Amino acid sequence: MQPFTNIAVAKIFDDYPPITKQKLLALRELIFSTAASTYGVGEIEETLKWGEPAYVTTQSKSGSTIRIHSKASTPHEYAMYFNCRTTLIETFKTLFPNEFRYEGNRAILFGLTDAVPKDALAFCIAGALTYHHTKP
Repeated sequence: MQPFTNIAVAKIFDDYPPITKQKLLALRELIFSTAASTYGVGEIEETLKWGEPAYVTTQSKSGSTIRIHSKASTPHEYAMYFNCRTTLIETFKTLFPNEFRYEGNRAILFGLTDAVPKDALAFCIAGALTYHHTKP
């Protein structure tokens, strides 16, 4: 597991219910492993944005911020959020119309009992982390 370097982010993870924490930690690991294996991304900064764990390509500036969090209004769900001013979700909906549930143009939603299609999600993460290098 990728160690936490930001104490505030670690605290947010500690405050999640155990099953939610496990699911979000799996998303976190997928973000870091995808970043490490995606050309041009470089080091990821883990921080908080809007009180939620966020992953930013601070050094390379290659990508768009990714956030992960549980939804307080629906505690049986958690989500991966993308910048709503990008075309990321629109692209994901075209490429993966049946693999994910989406919330508008900002998030991929998961239920706590859902199987996460890791290969498809890794593709989405790589797309976000290279968004500024690959957009037309």
